[in-house]
Amino acid sequence: MKSAPLYVREGRAINEAKGSLLVAKGIPGVQYNEMVDVRLASGEIRRGQAIDVSEDVIVVQVFGGVSELDLEDSAVRYKGDTLRLPVSIDILGRTFNGIGGPIDGGPPVVADEFLDVNGSPMNPASRIPPAEFIETGVSAIDGLNALVRGQKLPIFSASGLPHNQLTAQILRQASVKGAEGKFVIIFAAIGISYNDADFFMGNLEETGAMARTVAFINTASDPVIERISTPKLALTAAEYLAWNHGMHTLVVLTDMTNYCEALRELSAMRDEIPSRRGYPGYMYTDLAMTYERAGRLLGKEGSVTIMPILTMPDDDITHPIPDLTGYITEGQIVISRELERKGMYPPINVFLSLSRMIKEGIGEGKTREDHNNVFMQLYAAYAEGCYLREISTIIGAEALSDRDKMYLTIADRFEAEFISQGEVRRTVEETLDIGWKLFAALPKEELKLIKEEFIEKYLPSAD
Repeated sequence: MKSAPLYVREGRAINEAKGSLLVAKGIPGVQYNEMVDVRLASGEIRRGQAIDVSEDVIVVQVFGGVSELDLEDSAVRYKGDTLRLPVSIDILGRTFNGIGGPIDGGPPVVADEFLDVNGSPMNPASRIPPAEFIETGVSAIDGLNALVRGQKLPIFSASGLPHNQLTAQILRQASVKGAEGKFVIIFAAIGISYNDADFFMGNLEETGAMARTVAFINTASDPVIERISTPKLALTAAEYLAWNHGMHTLVVLTDMTNYCEALRELSAMRDEIPSRRGYPGYMYTDLAMTYERAGRLLGKEGSVTIMPILTMPDDDITHPIPDLTGYITEGQIVISRELERKGMYPPINVFLSLSRMIKEGIGEGKTREDHNNVFMQLYAAYAEGCYLREISTIIGAEALSDRDKMYLTIADRFEAEFISQGEVRRTVEETLDIGWKLFAALPKEELKLIKEEFIEKYLPSAD
């Protein structure tokens, strides 16, 4: 078992303190991201991190702030190492705070290793493309925007929409067929309210999903700097379970908007030149370093799949946070305010949603042989129905042909029966069967995107 690093250097010359930052005199050998202990005049110890290092000064970000710091009687101890997470298989079922300390009333983790939360870059030559289906139990995801192992697939939502409800549903329902005992959830809550934290934890405990979950909770009242470390801790735990224990890990990060706001706040404290809408210019790089920790490795049985949840400010999908996230990830699930107003749940906009890896995770031996055909035909039928719905508002439904009215009905039924499923868990087979039930209302000649053999095998008789 590896031991935690010891203190190596101490300095007493602190020049300035503001907010969560302090500026200390430079000491040779201190490295970027090195962990420090700040000893206050009262004897209290606060943890921090070196975020800017030069010959003359060192800027330290302190967990918990330093507004009451006595510059004369305080000292900084440089620990000679980065933030590390103590890990073992016993982290399953445990809840930690934003710096890796247990907050569930249980004992400290007896560590097999202390892992650097910044992770180690994956060798591109060792990467395996994402593959194999992860069943979320949500038809609009499983049927049309499938999540596969090793993928990064965000959920784009907005204030007031039921993303927390959908997140909790995925946390308790997600599974990998044939590998149930090897599938675990890593849940990271970033800057959420106490009510939301209680909702998530209560849901996990009531449904029994907590036994296969590792949770990291950072609330809105916790130090801003912890918002930066929370997703790193979660991904470190996921990598450990994936690469060391061969587990398939699904990392759910909510809310990444709070993470980006923390980046902007800390950047302003450091007097950095802002970029788009005040966010730091390195936000894209920072998000990429986070999301690119997803993947599968040659010779490793496990995998890391990331599902970030973010709320779009002002419902703006072109805002820097969703915009940059979209460049890095392999698609997105978009929650619709319009469908939510209709009383539908989950209100997923299937036209704005996309999974670029869907074909890697569906088909014979993965979901079902007809999945790809059903997915394409459903999109085509719903798209035509929505187009005719817009036309009917101009010319009136009475002017439409019988065929057009049939597609209008299909669009309504698709929203009511396929998208709006409530909190019921559906297997992928049940999802596909609902698609075939909708197809039964169409003449066979309209099913142009489905192979004849699948029509003969799966199409039920018309209602």
